[in-house]
Amino acid sequence: MTELTKKPGASRRTVLKGAAAGLGAAAGAGWVPYIQAQTSAPIKVGFQVHRTGIGAAYGRWYERVTDAAAALINENGGINGRPVEIVAEDDGTDPKRGAEVVEKFATQHGCDIAFGTLFSHVVIGSAPRAGELKIPYFVVSEGHHVASGMLNRYTLQPGITDVKSQVQSMAPWVSANLGKKVTMIFPDFAFGHDHRDYFTAAIAAQGGEVIKHIAIPPTETAFFKYFPQIPSETEVLYHVMVGPGVLTFVKEMGEFFGDGGPEIFGFIDSLEAVDLKSPGLEFLEGTYFWEGNPRYFQGSEHDRFYRDKVGVDDTGASVSDPKDISTYAHMFGCWETLHTVKAGMESAGYQGPDDRAKLIEAVEAMTEMPEGIEHPQGPKVFNGKTHQVFGVQYISKVEEGALKVVHETSIEEGMYPDEVDYTAQPF
Repeated sequence: MTELTKKPGASRRTVLKGAAAGLGAAAGAGWVPYIQAQTSAPIKVGFQVHRTGIGAAYGRWYERVTDAAAALINENGGINGRPVEIVAEDDGTDPKRGAEVVEKFATQHGCDIAFGTLFSHVVIGSAPRAGELKIPYFVVSEGHHVASGMLNRYTLQPGITDVKSQVQSMAPWVSANLGKKVTMIFPDFAFGHDHRDYFTAAIAAQGGEVIKHIAIPPTETAFFKYFPQIPSETEVLYHVMVGPGVLTFVKEMGEFFGDGGPEIFGFIDSLEAVDLKSPGLEFLEGTYFWEGNPRYFQGSEHDRFYRDKVGVDDTGASVSDPKDISTYAHMFGCWETLHTVKAGMESAGYQGPDDRAKLIEAVEAMTEMPEGIEHPQGPKVFNGKTHQVFGVQYISKVEEGALKVVHETSIEEGMYPDEVDYTAQPF
C-alpha cells in the first residue's frame, strides 16, 4: 500500500504547508473546495512533448514518467474524484511549433492545463501564447526565464529547480575543491546562456574567474575544433552540452586531453541518456557531475518507489532494456509537477477552465514541499511570487564507471532575491 493510499488527502496537507492564510482569504471570498467531483469527465493535461528534434531523448523519458505519474494518481482516486487524461502533442523541440501545440490544447483538445516542456527556447516561444489563451502552463525546463520575470502569471515551474539556483549552489564546492580559473563550454541558446551568465557571477563571488566562454551550437556534431580554444592556465573545465551529439562531445573531449588536462566538472546534461560505460568514456573516471536527481540508486525509499513506478533500475537504465539509459537527472520534474498540479487542483476545488485562476492562486500559495512519494528527488520550497521551486542539488564523482554522490547542497544555498512578483499581475 502506498503512502497516497494510506493517507487520503495527505498530498494536499503536506505540500501546502504554510498556505492556510491564502486559502482562508479565498474561502472568505466564496471559494470553497468541493468535497466530491461534480462531473466524472477526465481532467485533461496537455502534454507538450519533445518527441522529435534535439530534445527527443528527454521527451521520450518525460513521457514515460508523465504516464506513470498519471497512472498512480488515477489509482488513488484521480483529482477531485476525476481521472487524469494525458493528451500528448509533439512540439518537435521547436518554439514556433510549441506555441501552436499550446493553442491546440486550449482551443481544440479542451485541456485544463498545458504541461511538460523542457527546452528553454521552446518555453520562451510558447509561454506568451499560454498567457494570451489564459491556460496554465506548467513547465519542467530549468531555465531562469520563469523566475526572471520574462514570462507571465500563467507560466509556472514548481517541479524542478532553475539553472541560476543550480550553479549558485555548485560554485562554492567547485571553487573550494577543483580550482578557481574556469573555462566554460555550453550550448549557444537560452539554457546555455543561463549557465554562462549565472555561473560566471557565482564563481566570481567565490573569488574565482571564468577566463574563457566557448559557445557551441546545440545541433553541432563535431567538437575537436573548439577544444584548442581552452586556455592553458585553465584549472577547471566546466561543460554542459545537450542534443544528439552529446556522446561525441564527451568522447572527443577525452581524446583531446588524454590523461592530462584540467579538473573536469560537468552537468550531467552532457551525458543524459548515455551509458557511462560506453567505449571512449574511460577518461571520465575521477571527474565530477552535477545531477538533479542521482542516476545511481543512493538508498532513498522514496526514490525506490519512484524507480519502480517508472521502470528504472539501480543504474538509471530501463528495467526492460539495460541499454536504454534514462534522463534521470531531469525527468523527475514531470512526476513532481503533476503531483503539485493535483495538490493545487484539490485545494482550489478545481472543476474546469473557469477555475484556472483559482488553480494558479492555489499553487502560488504553496511553500514547503517535503520529500516523499510526491517529491522523491528531495525536499523543496516553492516561491509563489516568482513561480519557481528551490531544492537540493547533488554533485557526483565517477568511480569505477558509476556515479557516486559526494556532496548535497542545502536548499538555502540556491536561493536568490526575487526578480518578479507574478502575484501582482492581473489574470
